[in-house]
Amino acid sequence: MIPVPAGTQIWVACGTTDMRKGIDGLAMLAQEVVKKSPYCGHLFAFRGKRGDRIKILWWDGSGLCLYANYLASYCISFNWKRGL
Repeated sequence: MIPVPAGTQIWVACGTTDMRKGIDGLAMLAQEVVKKSPYCGHLFAFRGKRGDRIKILWWDGSGLCLYANYLASYCISFNWKRGL
């Protein structure tokens, strides 16, 4: 579990993200697409094309942290809601 301070916002990127991107690439996406600084303390969530992988970028005060997970390992029937 990520120990997130109270009042932290979570930004979920719409669409898909290239999961080959690392910290620098995702920080650039957060800055360009969401128009927020990746160093503001908010969480930025990005999903892969198939919807089974997620990466979360978070500034913890001392550096950028990148959390990556394969969602099927926790929930076999995990489905992303599709936009209208």
